Amino acid sequence: MTTPDPIIQTITPTSHNLGDFRVHRSLPARERTMVGPFIFFDQAGPARIAPGQGVDVRPHPHINLATVTYMYEGSFLHRDSLGTEQLIEPGAVNLMTAGKGIVHSERSPDEDRAKLSKLSAIQTWLALPDRYEEMDPAFEHVGEGGLPIIDGGHARARVIMGSLWGKTSPVTTYANTIYADIQLSPGGSVPIDADAEERAIYVSGGDAALDGVMLQPQTLYVLRPGIRATLMSVDGGRVILCGGEAFKTPRHVWWNFVSSTTDRLMQAREDWEAMRFPLIPGDDQEFIPIPQGRPKTVSYP
Repeated sequence: MTTPDPIIQTITPTSHNLGDFRVHRSLPARERTMVGPFIFFDQAGPARIAPGQGVDVRPHPHINLATVTYMYEGSFLHRDSLGTEQLIEPGAVNLMTAGKGIVHSERSPDEDRAKLSKLSAIQTWLALPDRYEEMDPAFEHVGEGGLPIIDGGHARARVIMGSLWGKTSPVTTYANTIYADIQLSPGGSVPIDADAEERAIYVSGGDAALDGVMLQPQTLYVLRPGIRATLMSVDGGRVILCGGEAFKTPRHVWWNFVSSTTDRLMQAREDWEAMRFPLIPGDDQEFIPIPQGRPKTVSYP
């Protein structure tokens, strides 16, 4: 009996040059918008940023989603319209729940701008289930020491969200979610269980193979539901595992907005144009304007 291929879809990200660094965007893609609740998946960097330079993601709005920032190298200073000011560093996670509406910015801190610095991060958005879409916005930060680690010697995994390999992250989840940072030493391996309805793996650096099939870096692989597989590396690699429950109702995406209805997206567009979103204390002099032209939404499923 032939063993089915554990990979059902391969997504090559689009790549954008943002000056000092590149961003590889795997979701949303033309062929697929979501994996579990994950509706946006970016790898930023890795990059070296010269002294006097820095990243400035100016204030911009979100609705009906949660953003998750996870740093590999470097740091960001997060500010939002709730009054939050939080430095995020490697191994920590920022979860910002937009709900009915929030504005935030992410900038390089002054101490990083004063020297040669590094930047490498995974940034994702999670769609909120219908009952949570219009909840009050919220923010939480869990430091490096607060996320559980599974260490098998040649494989080490940090559980960012959800429950994996018998460990549970303290980070809030609104839908069934799995999210982990896996570091494989040369010859290391780790089982990829079949608990979640939808799963994907992304090789952010080094090499990795799934059931003996070599995987390409900066590529998102969607896994066949219900099948177990073994992830391994020859020379060492870093892999993100993400996924969770499949959404039963469609989600629409336009610019920084996600919603179950297109009317809500258009309302958010009008609200940002009219500056009806709240401002960020201490970072209210700049903003990212609404893209020009007729909005074209992407929908899933």
